[in-house]
Amino acid sequence: MVLSAIVVASALKGALSLMGTSLWLIPLLIAGLSYYRYDQLDPESRPIDRYPLYPEYDFIVVGGGSAGAVVANRLSEIPKWNILLLEAGPDENEVTDVPSLAAYLQLTKIDWKYKTEPTGRACLAMKDSRCNWPRGKVLGGSSVLNYMLYVRGNRHDYDHWESMGNPGWGYDQALYYFKKSEDNRNPYLQKSPYHSTGGYLTVQESPWKTPLVVAFVQAGTEIGYENRDINGERQTGFMIAQGTIRRGSRCSTAKAFLRPIRLRRNIHTAMNCHVTRILIDPIAMRATGVEFVRDGRRQIVRAKKEVILSAGAINSAQILMLSGIGPKEHLRHIGIPVIKDLRVGDNLQDHIGMGGLTFLIDKPVAIVQDRFQAAAITMHYVANGRGPMTTLGGVEGYAFVNTKYANRSIDYPDIQLHMAPASISSDAGVQVRKVLGIIDEVYDTVFKPISNKDAWTIMPLLLRPKSRGTVRLRSSNPFHSPLINANYFSDPIDIATLVEGAKIAMRINEAKVFKQFGSRVHGIKVPGCKHLKFASDAYWECHIRHISMTIYHPVGTAKMGPSSDPTAVVDPRLRVYGVRGLRVIDASIMPTISSGNTNAPVKMYQSCAIVCCITY
Repeated sequence: MVLSAIVVASALKGALSLMGTSLWLIPLLIAGLSYYRYDQLDPESRPIDRYPLYPEYDFIVVGGGSAGAVVANRLSEIPKWNILLLEAGPDENEVTDVPSLAAYLQLTKIDWKYKTEPTGRACLAMKDSRCNWPRGKVLGGSSVLNYMLYVRGNRHDYDHWESMGNPGWGYDQALYYFKKSEDNRNPYLQKSPYHSTGGYLTVQESPWKTPLVVAFVQAGTEIGYENRDINGERQTGFMIAQGTIRRGSRCSTAKAFLRPIRLRRNIHTAMNCHVTRILIDPIAMRATGVEFVRDGRRQIVRAKKEVILSAGAINSAQILMLSGIGPKEHLRHIGIPVIKDLRVGDNLQDHIGMGGLTFLIDKPVAIVQDRFQAAAITMHYVANGRGPMTTLGGVEGYAFVNTKYANRSIDYPDIQLHMAPASISSDAGVQVRKVLGIIDEVYDTVFKPISNKDAWTIMPLLLRPKSRGTVRLRSSNPFHSPLINANYFSDPIDIATLVEGAKIAMRINEAKVFKQFGSRVHGIKVPGCKHLKFASDAYWECHIRHISMTIYHPVGTAKMGPSSDPTAVVDPRLRVYGVRGLRVIDASIMPTISSGNTNAPVKMYQSCAIVCCITY
């Protein structure tokens, strides 16, 4: 790149000396300078890490992830406002851009590396009976670590929020803001009234897929479901996955919303800034700024208008409690002066699923790491943005189905199925077992015997769990990770629904279309469940409790609700009750979890929040 820029600059200099400053040379000059200064002019170039910072801004956005990047972008559309975006982690890197390497990003420096507390009801096959909960500690947040699946949720989710006393949050409003941000590049969806083009966020299918996902969708039609756009008029059905990718690379919120505005003068982005608390005037009950640590030095920046928390359902709850906003008994126990007694950290919800349901096949069509020639597929990806490295973390298809517990009178499925053309041991135990935290006995017994063999997987996921967990402080030290009690399966209907989901997955494998592959269930029992008949309801329950698999969708810890709701932390305009100048605008505010992957909804309602909520 540097050599090419020198050549272009030299050519321009020579042309100008020979021919003078003729007008026809101006376009050539601009083109040459654009190429020479590519890093500054490229709309997808890296955001600027600002040093030093102003002592005061109109708005301080805490957390540059899936929510914060969108909010900072929208706020900076108002030229008279100065915006500071604080992010605890660094910028993205070349590895994060590659969709298929999603699992390799977990447990690295760009992951908060959280774990759930053991309960004895779930995650029993994981080390210390604790599930890993990766969270993005990077500009772009968890949109940099996730599997990029674009799922909006169900229209009834948003209408339900509105019926709970949150006006303006119904499906019609949500659809408008989904479309506002979307740049859908799937040709068959571009004329759909449910999609749009030209927004910041690119959505498309992976350009590479296996025949197994085609069979998966066909199997869905065999058992009575339609092949449909699950983000369209109806959700129930099967579909080849859509993802937030662009030209074969991950399209994080940092890439979509921050890079194009990097040269706006009224927004500063500061990375590696660990926010320790919100500064609150206890007399006026107003947020006045934030305290954070950067480069080992404690700093304070003031906010003239608002502090906007967008650090995610775990970190926003932690920061609120460190600032004296939370359950008074807990704060007093930790030794933090209580400023406002609110139910922060309650109402924690997450999508829990069943991992390890594997089907073996006879044809060499699955993703098997040892089969791929690393150099060849890498060069194909770098040169063309295509090939196996564009898969959405390995997930190729999804479906929304009804168990016997679902309300079939409306379009409101209760199980989501994720389909992947691989197994937990398709990488010979190198990475997937590590990020799941599976203990050696379970891996060696169940998955090692099929290491590097052709296989595919269905993961049933519970869409609307009734169980609720909590986030609490471990101590008053802001650098100590919080205590996360996911409380999976505290309500028995949750495990019963997932058992039915496993049985639907078995029916899909038994469809005629999979006979061509010789597909059959991998029947080695999970240690701890050997006393139970394989594929019985009791066995599936035992399997689910052992290989409990979250896809990392924590929400709800700063619940949105009307003033009449004693469990609400923020009002329908996302303002923290009792503290002026402070909002929470990330997944924390969901009163109930959306029916599907949560990343797309978080991006949607940040656009809504700016238009509907910020009025100055």
